[in-house]
Amino acid sequence: MSFTVDASAYDRFMGRYSRPLAPQLADLAGIGPGRRVLDVGSGSGALTSELVGRVGIAAVSAVDPSASLAAGLRERFPQLDVRVAPAEDLPFPDDTFDAALAQLVVHFMTDPVAGLREMARTTRRHGVIAASVWDHAGGGGPLTVFWDAARQLVPGVHDESELAGTRKGHLGELCRAAGLADIEETVMSVSVTHPTFEEWWEPFTLGVGPAGAYTVGLDADARAALRDLCRDLQPDPPFMVTARAWAVAATVP
Repeated sequence: MSFTVDASAYDRFMGRYSRPLAPQLADLAGIGPGRRVLDVGSGSGALTSELVGRVGIAAVSAVDPSASLAAGLRERFPQLDVRVAPAEDLPFPDDTFDAALAQLVVHFMTDPVAGLREMARTTRRHGVIAASVWDHAGGGGPLTVFWDAARQLVPGVHDESELAGTRKGHLGELCRAAGLADIEETVMSVSVTHPTFEEWWEPFTLGVGPAGAYTVGLDADARAALRDLCRDLQPDPPFMVTARAWAVAATVP
């Protein structure tokens, strides 16, 4: 997979779905004025922007392992505290934040339990840890048509369905393994209208994440076959993609 892309590419690929998801995760975590918040795996800043709007830029910090995505976020928010680091090794002291959130990140952590523990370490006692992950395992994520087409063309292709947190209940299991308390699991949903097929398809060619890496790794004929099958599987435009995400909120004991 690749996230060594500029922020605009990531935003065109996933931002269209992550932006409407962000307010729901912030609501689940109870984010409001007076709280200091960390965005873990901030990407192009869909959740960061929501947090800044709720608590002010001085009360938000962001961290992402991709230097290019972090640079894009700094350009967008010059006064924001943005660091380059993985979730498993957060560059903040203990008990720094009132809440730490990870939107669409846990499934890409090298060690999800360690990442959640780090989020808890940097959050005060009784503070909130919240996370969300698309339902790739249940076929409810925004990339379902893409991976269905890929599997039809290449049976057994490695998709995102086995990643951490993508099946119902797994985020809660990870939180329990990380020692978190008061675990609340829920489901979120977003709906995005695509005016044309090309508007939906083109971001897959930017090399973002597993789906993008898979697309750009194909030769021209295989890529065209995948594109044509995706077109056949999608309704006539304009069409709506409704995506489901598993989400969890917990407290630091």
